[in-house]
Amino acid sequence: MTDPLIADRRFFAALVAADVPTLEQLIADDFVIVDVFSGSEAARPDLLGGLASGVLRFTQVEPEAARVRRYGTTAVITGSTRMGGTFNGSPFQVHSRYTHVYSAGPDETWRLVSAQGTPIAGG
Repeated sequence: MTDPLIADRRFFAALVAADVPTLEQLIADDFVIVDVFSGSEAARPDLLGGLASGVLRFTQVEPEAARVRRYGTTAVITGSTRMGGTFNGSPFQVHSRYTHVYSAGPDETWRLVSAQGTPIAGG
């Protein structure tokens, strides 16, 4: 089984590239993300559709630190990033801490099942 941190870095790179085919491979069908700004939940189709349509664009995702904890076929990654982009044409910048939960299937490929971001005050 590969290092789940490799999958996490691929996820961030695919966000910036708006690489929907790679994200389709990395994100589980039942994936849910909790939005860093509003706390609302978005499912896999919401994230992929936003990127494919251009409603959501990432111009930067710079990981600063990450820690991986593994529990069998589950990995929990906590870290921080600086992100920027646009949503519905409005620019955003955020310095945040994140939690990503990955699960490895029978093919031993890590898939992101859950993600949550929290803004860092003064960041």
